[in-house]
Amino acid sequence: MPRPRFRTAPGHPLPLGATIRPEGVNFAIFSRHAERVFLLLFRSGQEEPVAEIPLQETSNRTGDIWHILLPDLDPDLRYGYRLGGPHDPKGEGHFFQEEKILIDPYAKALTGSSDWGKLYCRTGLCLPISSFQRRGCIIDDNFDWEGDRPLNIPLRETIIYELHVRGFTRHNTSGVAHPGTYQGLVEKIPYLKKLGVTAVELLPVTEFNELETINTNPLTGEKLKNFWGYSPISFSAPKASYAVNGRNGNQVREFKEMVKALHRAGIEVILDVVFNHTAEGGADGPVISFRGLDNVIYYLLDPKTRDYLNYSGCGNTVNCNHPLVRHLILDCLRYWVMEMHVDGFRFDLASILGRDQQGNVLSNPPMVEKIAEDPILAHTKIIAEAWDAAGLYQVGSFSTNRRWAEWNGRFRDDVRRFLCGQENSVADLATRISGSADLYQDNGRRPSNSINFVTSHDGFTLFDLVSYNGKHNEANGEGNRDGDNNNLSWNSGCEGPSDDAAVNRLRMRRIRTFATILLLSQGVPMLVAGDEFGRSQQGNNNAYCQDNELSWLDWELAKKNRELLRFFTLLIALRKNHPVFRRRDFFPAPQPGQDPEIEWQSTQPGRQDWSPACRTLGFLLHGSSQGRRLDDDFFIMLNGSHEVSHFTLPPPPAGGEWRRLINTAAASPRDIVPAEKATPVRTRKITLAPLAAAVLVGRGE
Repeated sequence: MPRPRFRTAPGHPLPLGATIRPEGVNFAIFSRHAERVFLLLFRSGQEEPVAEIPLQETSNRTGDIWHILLPDLDPDLRYGYRLGGPHDPKGEGHFFQEEKILIDPYAKALTGSSDWGKLYCRTGLCLPISSFQRRGCIIDDNFDWEGDRPLNIPLRETIIYELHVRGFTRHNTSGVAHPGTYQGLVEKIPYLKKLGVTAVELLPVTEFNELETINTNPLTGEKLKNFWGYSPISFSAPKASYAVNGRNGNQVREFKEMVKALHRAGIEVILDVVFNHTAEGGADGPVISFRGLDNVIYYLLDPKTRDYLNYSGCGNTVNCNHPLVRHLILDCLRYWVMEMHVDGFRFDLASILGRDQQGNVLSNPPMVEKIAEDPILAHTKIIAEAWDAAGLYQVGSFSTNRRWAEWNGRFRDDVRRFLCGQENSVADLATRISGSADLYQDNGRRPSNSINFVTSHDGFTLFDLVSYNGKHNEANGEGNRDGDNNNLSWNSGCEGPSDDAAVNRLRMRRIRTFATILLLSQGVPMLVAGDEFGRSQQGNNNAYCQDNELSWLDWELAKKNRELLRFFTLLIALRKNHPVFRRRDFFPAPQPGQDPEIEWQSTQPGRQDWSPACRTLGFLLHGSSQGRRLDDDFFIMLNGSHEVSHFTLPPPPAGGEWRRLINTAAASPRDIVPAEKATPVRTRKITLAPLAAAVLVGRGE
């Protein structure tokens, strides 16, 4: 059957990607070192292209951009590229393979993998997803946003809730009509609103191949999957299998509908983005896109051996500070903001953004600076995971630009150390509670530059943090070698599940204490989905490959542990209702004649104890500043020891009294009460159970 002929015109070099214009569809792609470029067009489900159009150097190339316009092109066709050029991976580093069909880095949607975890079938032949070349969809950006605008919630007012789109509703207890999808998340919006979070941070939602994992679960024989998705094959295309109908580019519309619905509920959307590496992996990995387009531009290569430099731990490292790659990353970020209306980004292994083309650490990385100063991104939240897999740790020093917030790994570690009863932890804990001034006060940064967290997707859940001394990752098929060994955890007296009522009470007490410290510290708190009702991964601290009930949220736990969920809900409300927990600036040094805005003590007022042996900390937060009363006073007591502690209370505010809001050692509903139900404290001394927290509120005249 003869192939149809298509009219062509030279086209335009910008914008890159496939763009619908009044006169047709324009295709533009970058490659500096290609010698031949072919645009391939496909009908849906067909193996062979309906057209293979060569681009001419004379008419279809402007500088290093290859481009062509096809008038009257059916936008339902799919497209890809073949590029010819030198193949010299150990010499100049070029990796052109003309037989490979390549993905456009600017593709807004991809074919294939519309059904999660299933082999891709076309023309009656089913192939593993890793064995076929996916194609780009031509997307019309028209969408009725119905006036949707960015919420622009100030960072200091933000409470982040990290979740996995599939895992959040995939469990059969989720009660949604469309489990594991963007729409399933929409169906859970009432829950998110009731909980009180202000932003969802979504684990990677750009296209990846969940079937790329080669390991099996040695306990069950189950073939494992790349569940988390930190292995991108595209930076701009939303994951098709997270849509109810992920075919024909419909995943773009469903993603937009999710964002619009979340915004209507007052909830922002932050994306976890992975620009540090791609799914092409090392030299033995597949040729999907960047490697075949211009290997020496897109990746960091050893100048002598031409091996891939691996600062990501995943086989390759993106050449983020090459000017062309910087343009690509910025274009992708702008697209997600302008067309998809997202509110911010968390950058995975962000320290790689600060390496030069030889892998050296730059003092003022252009990529980091460009993201912070880009006018389109001016009001988006930008959050760095300020380390990489090669040992570079930049928490507190990732950037001097005030726009960059950071995952504060020091907060996580110092809070964990305190609630494991470790020595020499009280002074560090006080620094974290007060906003980590040691990390962020220089260069005019603020407490909101610190994203505080105790747990994240990577590591133990909060329940497992108090239930396991060590990781139990045998189900990952790597001999329990994967995952971090330094968990800073304590199992509360029994490893794993326990029938001991005392152990279980202690675990719940410690969870509530962790939550109290997290939500009442200066900075921006981040929770992990399910921690609020005691989700467990059975001690697995690296569940990246577990697409099963180990990773899915069991919503029955929200009923079983309703008292814990109630505690989190009221604690979040307490933070939102009192600006004293959400300061703009760090606590100032006391001035003569003025009361300090925070006062530290151990168990006795006015007596601080920063010695290594101390395991108790109390602090008084004054609701007044420079003589003006802005909020109530709060006195917070923390016991990091395994023994009962006795705190003497400071005087309440003038004309007022202390009322008890929180006692994490008490049974529900006495563990936390709304302010209007808080009962007066009639004694000057408080007895606090081991590893517990107590919060008093004082309202003066």
